Amino acid sequence: MTDQNQAGQASQESKVVDLAIRLMFLGLFIYSAIVMVTPLASVFIWAVILCVAIYPIFNKLQALLGGRKSLAATLLVLIGLALTLGPIASAVSGFASLGAEFTEQLAAGKLNLPPPPEGLDDFPLAGPQIKEVWLLFNQNLDVAIVKYSKPILDITSALFGKALGIGLGLLGLALAAIIMGALLAPGPKLVVGVQKFANRIFAPRGGEFVLMAGATIQNVMKGVVGVAAIQAFVVWLLLKLFGIGSATTLAFISLILSIVQIGPGLVLIPVIIYAWSSMSGGMALAFTILAIPTMIMDSFLRPIFISQGLQTPMLVILIGVLGGVMAYGLIGIFMGPVLFAVFYELFTVWIEADPDGAEDAGDEGSNAGEAS
Repeated sequence: MTDQNQAGQASQESKVVDLAIRLMFLGLFIYSAIVMVTPLASVFIWAVILCVAIYPIFNKLQALLGGRKSLAATLLVLIGLALTLGPIASAVSGFASLGAEFTEQLAAGKLNLPPPPEGLDDFPLAGPQIKEVWLLFNQNLDVAIVKYSKPILDITSALFGKALGIGLGLLGLALAAIIMGALLAPGPKLVVGVQKFANRIFAPRGGEFVLMAGATIQNVMKGVVGVAAIQAFVVWLLLKLFGIGSATTLAFISLILSIVQIGPGLVLIPVIIYAWSSMSGGMALAFTILAIPTMIMDSFLRPIFISQGLQTPMLVILIGVLGGVMAYGLIGIFMGPVLFAVFYELFTVWIEADPDGAEDAGDEGSNAGEAS
């Protein structure tokens, strides 16, 4: 009997050791998978967001192409690559050309700024100081560079950092566009799978939450791109109305800046400065009064566009957008409202639940079992 107990104990210990080894290797496998996936998590999230956002366009395009889903997905991927890699190639080419021209003019001693615009002295607060610095760069570039080397270096480093960040972001979006293309064709099957998974976690409304998340993402995309287009059009109209050159180019730059959530302020603020230095006081004041609302109009229009067609209150969407941007950056514009909308629905279900009714139902069930 003692031998049997010892054998049973040894067998139990062997099972425990075997289970511990399996769990260790399983944990190591999961950890390795997480380490590999983490650097691509944001790219994959962007791919899912893009896939959900443009799926209605994909449906219409593949219908026009006779149901050829692969061709429709390929065309959308190529468009995405053109929109992301095109600006990078253009910027690199432009910087290379500008650098070569700058070097040639500097070597030939022909690098001179144009004279300061007339009326710069009348610009409020800093007009005379700006003119003094401008004249120094215009008349004695070497002395000006030595005197202002540190501010120039700081500004250049900051601009380079911003440009590098935007470039890396565009590269990430290019990769996300490729992954998006792979997700478009099997999209409905993937949605069914995600709904089944959500029902296991948020039963019985998990599938409903998945559909709500998809509708929210599509509305957010409309709010981001639609509001950016409206804002860019207003910028173009404003510049044309006051006779400012390159209105189309500046409006296009405003469109890109609005889409990436920087806003048209980087375009309009220098134009406001130019207006005060080249226009009459009344015209400059009128331009400034119209330009300031244009710079912030997206803050008011975006929540309205995003909340259209959704049962979730606009305040919930607005908090989700603002909180998402502050917590997660640009991708938070989409993640924030989705997460907060799901939280709001879960919280509503929990508040409206009747625990007393549930207990009564449980008691009735147990009484019926005893009676039988």
